[in-house]
Amino acid sequence: QVQLVESGGGLVCPGGSLRLTCKASGNIDSIWAIGWYRQAPGKQRELVASVARPNNPYYPNAMKGRFTISRDNSENSVYLQMSRLRPEDTAVYYCNKQNQPRGPWDYWGQGTQVTVSS
Repeated sequence: QVQLVESGGGLVCPGGSLRLTCKASGNIDSIWAIGWYRQAPGKQRELVASVARPNNPYYPNAMKGRFTISRDNSENSVYLQMSRLRPEDTAVYYCNKQNQPRGPWDYWGQGTQVTVSS
């Protein structure tokens, strides 16, 4: 199956920005949706954003305003642009895929660490 690899994490100061990349090992044209999740220490994993074919983003209410997800099928990649970062955004960020509408999210990669600290 298609594998996903996350990159772009790092250490950033509060108020800063980062762009995360989710790169697929194969063609993502047929994948219904790709999403970004995050998990902070001691907390449950939560959805940050997802993008369904052809390029329809979804953001939970708590994530609206500072995160932008985009999908580039020609690059087999999905990006998460994060701005005005806060310490509470510190987490491991994962991407996952949903092959069919309302299907399971069926792949967890290694994630990329984002740390927001001065």
